[in-house]
Amino acid sequence: MTAPFGKVYLIGAGPGAADLITVRGARLLSQANAVLYDALVTPAMLDLCPQAVKISVGKRSGQRSAAQEHINEQLIACAKQYAVVVRLKGGDPMLFGRADEELSALESYNISYEIVPGITTALAAAASVCQPLTKRGIARSVALFTSSTAPGEVADTRIPECDTLVQYMGGKEAMLTAQRMLAAQFPPDWPVIVIENCSREDERIEKLSLHQLSQGLAASTGPVLVMMGEAMRARTSTPYPATQVNTKSNEI
Repeated sequence: MTAPFGKVYLIGAGPGAADLITVRGARLLSQANAVLYDALVTPAMLDLCPQAVKISVGKRSGQRSAAQEHINEQLIACAKQYAVVVRLKGGDPMLFGRADEELSALESYNISYEIVPGITTALAAAASVCQPLTKRGIARSVALFTSSTAPGEVADTRIPECDTLVQYMGGKEAMLTAQRMLAAQFPPDWPVIVIENCSREDERIEKLSLHQLSQGLAASTGPVLVMMGEAMRARTSTPYPATQVNTKSNEI
């Protein structure tokens, strides 16, 4: 006999801006009894669920945060107590969102769940800078990757073989990636766009070369995404928004 659990919804909050969540995701938030949310979820997003008990389970690289096992336990405990439970994740829950661990935990208790996709940051970032990730004759493949690893896991230093590379959770890892790429004979002037706090009011866009990236990035206060490849080379017909761009090089 299945225990009388509520239903859990894994919802993608999108890249940050509250109005970029899907209509379905916003509707379910307004109906939730409890919401377990990530560190990247903004206060404006949580305003969509004033009726819910809100539980922070944020995980940020290099910072003290909830262990995944503890998050799983909290999900199960909430499903025992509430009818509608939302696990709110930045971006899309199925991409670098540790969804597999949480789904496995729910399945072990026969807890019903549903996944509501969200806009992943790579797509929102491409829209912010008006640079398609694919371009005819230039880029026909895209790799989304991260160098972040689980505790005790050996770092994967391989460079994806694609025309456009998008590194999630870039920050300090992006510098090491750029150094490995230069050692692998990638061109030093390969175009790079770095986006911090994508889609938020404090969004910051920086345009530079692969060589400049290998020298490091300024300290960041929010999530960083790094896009690399010929598809990121500046388009003369559509200038970047002057209020957002910090241009370090005029050569790209």
